[in-house]
Amino acid sequence: MLAYLTRRLISLVLSLAVASAVIFLVVEVAPGDPASYMLGINAQPETLAALRQELGLDLPKWQRYLAWTTGMLTGDFGTSYTYRAPVAEIIGERLWISLPLALFALTLAVLLAFPAGLIAAATRGRAPDLGVMAFSQLGVAIPNFWFAMLLVLGFAITWRIFPSGGFPGWQHPLLALRALTLPAVALALPQAAILARVLRSSLIDALGEDYIRTARAKGLTRTQTLWRHGVRNALIPVLTIIGLQFSFLIAGGIIIEQVFYLPGLGRLIFQAISQRDLIVVESTVMLLVFAVILVNFLTDLAYALADPRLRRA
Repeated sequence: MLAYLTRRLISLVLSLAVASAVIFLVVEVAPGDPASYMLGINAQPETLAALRQELGLDLPKWQRYLAWTTGMLTGDFGTSYTYRAPVAEIIGERLWISLPLALFALTLAVLLAFPAGLIAAATRGRAPDLGVMAFSQLGVAIPNFWFAMLLVLGFAITWRIFPSGGFPGWQHPLLALRALTLPAVALALPQAAILARVLRSSLIDALGEDYIRTARAKGLTRTQTLWRHGVRNALIPVLTIIGLQFSFLIAGGIIIEQVFYLPGLGRLIFQAISQRDLIVVESTVMLLVFAVILVNFLTDLAYALADPRLRRA
């Protein structure tokens, strides 16, 4: 287990190093100068040069990259060009919206997908199975931003049960969760559809194995066999999908945050790109990449806990 953990940690560090270099190069080669954007097209050359020196934009790119990466190791993400505030504080404020939203959406997706997948696998070929597969196909096909607008039209404008956008802050937890409900549902529906289909397929494969027939021959009922043997052995691909979904929900909620005017990380990236705030874009994207790699690392550990053969490999 220790050797397996060491290999995974080395892979995590190398992935972060490569990702930081790629993010910095991609953002730096994008057209546009932050200083010129901040001062406007009529800025004097001396003023422009002074601002570039103040922001550190006159330094060679390799020095800026080293300063950025070494600063991140100590928790210093730099200072925003636009907000003139530490990037870490800006990200921290926005993270308290994006992270709860991702967890809320993932919880809804799991709560919807697991019963649906179990019912579909237990009634393979019959009406419940066909119904679950039809609804899951519909969930995969519907774009989440279009579904989000339907939710706003129905539950915010017509029935006025939930707010149509904005975030009141965590000073009132119930109001905050109410504001996150529609965005979480919009994000959760496609993920629940995918997870239900994967769980169904994995369970059907597991229920066809020899050990399932042996368990049935020993006197276990179909339900007991499903829970005691089928579900655990079907968890590996399901854990993979859950890990990928959580990464997507953290990093891929930009459109949903725009639809609901949520001041999260996705909206922060969108605003920083339009304002040419390079340090905010680089640091936020790097944080999202770190979250994706960390979730994959934890998923690998979950593999090893669910399947002892991986620990011995």
